[in-house]
This record gives sequence, structure tokens and C-alpha cells, in this order.
Amino acid sequence: MSKHLQRNLDLIMKEITTLAYTVEDAMNKALLALHDRRSELAEEVIQGDDLIDQKEVRIEEECLKLLALHQPVAADLRFIISVIKVNNDLERIGDLASNIAKRAVYLSHHDPLHISLDFEGMSDLTSKMLRGSLDALADRDTTLAREVLVLDDEVDEMNKEMFVSLQKMMMEDSDTVKRAVHLLSVSRHLERIGDLATNIAEDVVYMVEGELIRHRIVETGDGD
Repeated sequence: MSKHLQRNLDLIMKEITTLAYTVEDAMNKALLALHDRRSELAEEVIQGDDLIDQKEVRIEEECLKLLALHQPVAADLRFIISVIKVNNDLERIGDLASNIAKRAVYLSHHDPLHISLDFEGMSDLTSKMLRGSLDALADRDTTLAREVLVLDDEVDEMNKEMFVSLQKMMMEDSDTVKRAVHLLSVSRHLERIGDLATNIAEDVVYMVEGELIRHRIVETGDGD
């Protein structure tokens, strides 16, 4: 590998890592805005989405330039392909964070619903998945990446429980429908972020080991 190619690969890794933690920060702020009913924080997330989009475009352009100029093979090629995919997933997570923030703005201006929903637990688990996948990416840690994968079913189940509870409330009290729909959207966005964090973790495994594990049953090594 040429020194020029290695320097460019290192730069791309730095840029994707920076984007990753920018996206994570946006998600965390959106969730805080939702939980604390802080519309001004939600607006900050919404306004910051354009910057995430711009970074995503720049990283993709750099990756395509490397493919054209250097025609990398083996591990270098896997790295660039993985970065392109992760880059796209991060931009989508940024969009979902912005969508959660928009829901938070609406809900902050309306009375809270009197219903027991574990949004805090779902938010914490989704955040754990995203942080795990990003740390796995930064450290090229496939063990951590595989740990992220096994959490996805739990987030899916929490989303289903949210749907059942909110659907029941809407059927019993029509005045709650608009607020409940916004909360349903938040739950769905969190579930989708969990899916995208799973995608990133799978791409880390491919990047490091060259193994495609998407759609496969994940073995945790605990004998189950």
C-alpha cells in the first residue's frame, strides 16, 4: 500500500468517527429534549441536521475518489465499502434524531399523557446499541460489534409494547390521539435507530474479518 493511500484511509477513518459522534450527540440531545420537554434543545438538533448531511456527502465523495484513483483490494477495499455503508446509516440516524426532535417540539407544547411507558428504558437501550456500534467501529472490535447485535430483538419488543399501550389509549380516549401518534413515531424511530446500529455493527465485522453476517443468527458464545 502506498503512503498516500494509507494517509487518505486514515483521514477517512477520522472523518467517519467524527460524523459518528456528531450523530450520537444529536440523538442524545433529541432524547433529552423529549424527556425534559425542552423545545429549544430540540430545535438545536433540527438545525444541525444539515451539517450532518454535508459531512455525509463529503465522506462519500472521498471514498469514491479513493476507489477511482487507487483501485484498492482486500482489506483496504473492504474498509472503503464498509465506510460508505456506515456513512449512509449514520446520515439516516441523523435524520431520525431530527424527526424525534420535531416530535419533542410538538409534545413540549401539549399536556403530557398519563400513561406508563418505558421510553427512558428504550432510549437507554438504543443509545447503548449506537454507542457500542460506534466504539466497535472506532476500535475495529468485532467482539463488541457482536454484542450489539443481540440487543436488537429487545428494542423490537419494546417498540411492540409501546404500540399496544398507545393504541389502547387512543381507542379509549380520542383526545389523546395526536399526542399518542407522536409518541408512536418516536418509538418507531428508536426501533429504526436500533436497526441501523445493528447494520453498523455488522459492517464492522465485515470490515475487520471479511465475513458477511447480515441475516444470520448471531452466536454469542454463551452456549445458548
